Amino acid sequence: MKMKVTLKKDIELKRIAEEYNLAMELLKDLNPQLQNEKAIQGEVIEIPLCFESFSSKFDLSRNMINRMDSFFEENITRLGCPFLDTKKNYDLASLEDDLELLTAAYPFIRQNVIGTSVLGNPIYELVIGHGPKKIHMNGAFHGNEWITTAVMMRWLDDYLFSVVCNGSYGSHFSYELYKDTTLSFVPMVNPDGVNLAIHGAPPDAPFHKKVLEINNGSEDFSEWKANIQGVDLNNQYPAYWEIEKERKIPKKPANRDYPGEAPLTEPEAITMADLVTRYAFDRIVAFHTQGEEIYWGYLNCEPPEAEMIVREFSINSGYKAIRNIDSHAGFRDWFVYKYKKPGYTVELGLGVNPLPIEQFDEIYSKSKGIFWSTLYM
Repeated sequence: MKMKVTLKKDIELKRIAEEYNLAMELLKDLNPQLQNEKAIQGEVIEIPLCFESFSSKFDLSRNMINRMDSFFEENITRLGCPFLDTKKNYDLASLEDDLELLTAAYPFIRQNVIGTSVLGNPIYELVIGHGPKKIHMNGAFHGNEWITTAVMMRWLDDYLFSVVCNGSYGSHFSYELYKDTTLSFVPMVNPDGVNLAIHGAPPDAPFHKKVLEINNGSEDFSEWKANIQGVDLNNQYPAYWEIEKERKIPKKPANRDYPGEAPLTEPEAITMADLVTRYAFDRIVAFHTQGEEIYWGYLNCEPPEAEMIVREFSINSGYKAIRNIDSHAGFRDWFVYKYKKPGYTVELGLGVNPLPIEQFDEIYSKSKGIFWSTLYM
């Protein structure tokens, strides 16, 4: 997936970029140590590499090899696309393994720990690009919706690969999207809930007794939506939270739907609110399951352009756009209500949660256009 190049002599960065058909800005993003317009002899730089460019440049053109050998010594460290295998029960360990691979392959990714869960697990954010359009995406607000993280990570894999290989989505060139956009990407908001839904509660875990009691004595946690304290993180936001508190059936911690004793009591919900406040995003998209629907309005607080964007989402996915539903206190509700900017909740897939991993390919294929159109709209 990338190649380490050792310079045999001093060379201008412009020449390196030309040799590898790589934008200068991206070359510098991949190699933050390159501060000047020239790299020096002995310096090691990283070059992105996709299979297609490797085949044409190195297998088919000996002249290119000979010409580059006068400047470089190459060490190919990884090839292949897609880079990640996310079609599996996707827990926090899977995410962390893939983040390690991605950040090694694409050094221009900025990885942040923006907060921690109740159990102290990290909540990761990836930031890609430096563009003026600020977009946020997130997944796995609910533990039993962990497939959203798996699908989102495959989208991100596609995008990064396309950026470095001069690819496109339709008529939209990926590197131009990278230049125009700052993408904030939080693939797993609720790591405790995800791990509980996938693996259950080990008998020796300090939280075992508490979650077992919340789950009515059942050791089957596969349908668990809440965080580890039994609070539904997507019912935690100050957008008419009082209505949800009054009408929600659970009046105490539960595996789903309990909004807590007040808005923003849970560290995961607070982390996401703080992130939005800090970045002032132009739009947000929260991915959930299931229903193949896109919710985009909230009390007529959404701006006019929100409808134009959701139409593109619907065209690219076949998902149904729904403006208003009788629901409050969600992350998207709060964003639209407070900031009067476009915000979307996308319900991936069909069936009963947790959606089985066997649905991955269909979900990925149908919904990937939503990811891309979020970037270019």
